[in-house]
Amino acid sequence: MRAGLPRAAAGMSVGLLGGSFDPAHPGHVHITRQALRRFALDRVWWLVSPGNPLKTEGPAPLGRRLEAAAALMSHPRVCITDLEARIGTRYTAATLGRLQMLYPEVRFVWLMGADNLTGFHRWDRWEWIMENVPIGVIARPGQGIAARRSKAALRYANAQLPGRASFTLAGQAAPAWCYVNVPMVDISSSEIRARGDWRR
Repeated sequence: MRAGLPRAAAGMSVGLLGGSFDPAHPGHVHITRQALRRFALDRVWWLVSPGNPLKTEGPAPLGRRLEAAAALMSHPRVCITDLEARIGTRYTAATLGRLQMLYPEVRFVWLMGADNLTGFHRWDRWEWIMENVPIGVIARPGQGIAARRSKAALRYANAQLPGRASFTLAGQAAPAWCYVNVPMVDISSSEIRARGDWRR
């Protein structure tokens, strides 16, 4: 295993929460804790990205974002990592492909908020992601209807698990995805930046 990469034992279920975390906030913490419980995950890794390819403006320096995320999210089963910078990937599909090679006996679940499912069809190789990794979708304020009617949700409607079966997601063969309703925290990184609480 390459130095600096998180460790995971064979057979573990690991949720992956990717993003710029610019900055990390209590909403990220909330959905992480919900994902651990609802999807019966052994671990969650925060993949603090070098930069979001879909955004034109760059985020704050990676080191600063990692430090802020680690200060906020303290949990024995959560790892804050700059994995994408270490393995040289920027797009989710490429990251997942490399992780499957590096950790062939780990069961990965891609985690996203409902707002990301709405625009998921604009992601690079989004169909490959759907067909290769189970996806856990967590409710976000005001996004339920749009997420359920999104191109990805409609295209893979037959692969959706009912919320009551969320704990089986990691063991499902892709394509498989599950939308779970959870108590919501209405906060976003963009709102924090707009208030001036976090400067790039």
